[in-house]
Amino acid sequence: MAPLKLNFAASLYDRLLPLYTGEIRPEGIDLNFIPIELPRPIFDRMSGGEEFDVAEYSASEFIQRFAAGKCNFVALPVFPSRSFRHDVIAINKNSGIKKPKDLDGKRIGVALYTMTAAIFVRGLLSDEYGVDFSKCKWVQGAINTAGSHGDPHVLPLLKEPDLVHGDPNKSLDDMLVSGEVDATMGTSIPRSILKNPNVGRLLPNYYEDEKAYYKKTRIFPIMHLIAIRKDVYEKNPFVATSLYNAFVQAKKLALKKMFSTRALRYMMPFLPAQLDEIRDVFGEDPWPYGIEENRPTLEALVRYMHEQYFIAKKMPIEDLFVKNYGHTEPAF
Repeated sequence: MAPLKLNFAASLYDRLLPLYTGEIRPEGIDLNFIPIELPRPIFDRMSGGEEFDVAEYSASEFIQRFAAGKCNFVALPVFPSRSFRHDVIAINKNSGIKKPKDLDGKRIGVALYTMTAAIFVRGLLSDEYGVDFSKCKWVQGAINTAGSHGDPHVLPLLKEPDLVHGDPNKSLDDMLVSGEVDATMGTSIPRSILKNPNVGRLLPNYYEDEKAYYKKTRIFPIMHLIAIRKDVYEKNPFVATSLYNAFVQAKKLALKKMFSTRALRYMMPFLPAQLDEIRDVFGEDPWPYGIEENRPTLEALVRYMHEQYFIAKKMPIEDLFVKNYGHTEPAF
């Protein structure tokens, strides 16, 4: 029988690259890997038109759609993108913000209020620093370019925040410098943070803060998961196992190459020391797939989405993923 042809859209991360090069091939599937550099267009095309059979997809958008019963996708517990976000909270130093709690009631610029990164940032600041966002005003727009952050197709919140769209001729960075917003959060820092002395990070010691946060909570924020169109999965349920196994094997190969330091694979001069630190903090696999391995992070995301009025109630994280995804041997 000929392999099933599926198209797959994602960024070319190292953990996915072997699927693009063909070093790893999912069993029974002829995978057409469509590399798209920025994830936002992938989400917008998937939510707006279901353009791909399989795609990297926003974790929060999937959970919100799943909870609302308006989801035409199923999900695999494969997480191509995850990132601590302590570093992307910027402040205007003249706004009176000296510590996280000073964000209470402030005017905050956000790339997209509903993006997973912003959900995790608000959850982090509420849990760890007691920030109360209930009286904050939000301005939505792209961080470093004028206009909006993509063309999102997101569901309405159960309780809408005090939110307006920013001036289409200004970036949030422009507004931060001018004092029109007091702080920003998203997936990137404002460019002015590198050159304007009046702009800085809310958490300047973010690197140490992130390590301490992980050791305390075991939360390594998940940004994206893998979504399969429901009609594709229902007609060919084997794809869940085949794809999961292939994603695990691709990550295993990427880790093997990264940990081989005979010739540095990445332009990181201090990579050997970084790898030692990764082992110290995370063990041998800093990027686990599967449900149980990511329970603290997934449960935190579901809780944050409930607290921030994205979903009416929390659900068991097992319900979010297809039941027949496969497991392969450990990564090492």
